[in-house]
Amino acid sequence: MSASPLFLPTRRGTVSSSGEGALIRSIRRWLGRSSPPSPRGIGDDCAVVRPARGRELITVDPLVGGVHFDHRTPAREAGAKLLKRNLSDIAAMGGTPRVAVVALALDGRTSLAWLAAFHKGLAREARRHAVLIVGGDVTRLDGSFVATLTLLGEARGRILTRSGSRAGDWIYVTGALGRSLPTGHHHGFEPRLAEGAWLARRAEVRAMMDVSDGLARDLATLTPRGLAPAVYAALVPRRDGASLAEALGDGEDYELVFSVASRSRRPKLEHAWKRAFPRTRLTCLGRFVKAGAVPPDAVTLAEHRGYEHHATA
Repeated sequence: MSASPLFLPTRRGTVSSSGEGALIRSIRRWLGRSSPPSPRGIGDDCAVVRPARGRELITVDPLVGGVHFDHRTPAREAGAKLLKRNLSDIAAMGGTPRVAVVALALDGRTSLAWLAAFHKGLAREARRHAVLIVGGDVTRLDGSFVATLTLLGEARGRILTRSGSRAGDWIYVTGALGRSLPTGHHHGFEPRLAEGAWLARRAEVRAMMDVSDGLARDLATLTPRGLAPAVYAALVPRRDGASLAEALGDGEDYELVFSVASRSRRPKLEHAWKRAFPRTRLTCLGRFVKAGAVPPDAVTLAEHRGYEHHATA
């Protein structure tokens, strides 16, 4: 799948040649069945949606040109990634996605053909996960492209958060890690929605989050005060060709990292996982120990910074 240019050198075929009203009509057409008619969808000052049947979950993520995708990323995959980034957040809490709104800030040179493919990729992913795109906004931003999606979901049962781990708890991660950019995984990943919902139903699972900024950085967020993660290099599941440093710090893996109660029957959990998700790898990386008691053969995670948007020198 070849990538088409985001910005065009002439006005023809660009957003500026279309105008806002025509652009919004085009967006409705590109989204197709993933966007219901007004007032349940695009067309009014607000969309009218039914309340969640459980507790409501809300998350928001942007997709920025030059940061989350570049000229090598097909427009359809960029559009899909916009939604999938948010789906991964819903998965991390064991929820189910429902409806979304999208705000676009773009340069007038943005190609209409590129934008059409972008929205078709977004619509394809929305249909796959029964998400309705119910509204949004369009504004001008010279020299850049930013799409921001707010996703509403629901949790009808237990909600998993980042807090709750205890000393001795085991640390698990799904899938493989590292080299997300060169392998195309950063846009080709599959949000772990089914896996997250399954884990939320398991009483032995204490806390969970998705791995988006690198395992080392995200695992630090999952670690309670006074504890430290003891993770072993040989256990870290790596994507083909990935080094340990890449697996711990590259980011955009969109896997789930979670803790399991120390006294649980781990073989039973792992066997049930294999039956439910035979194609999704599950790995125990180590466990949480008291700070200062990390074994000398464990990985020094502080050496692997991970991705930070506003890193200091």
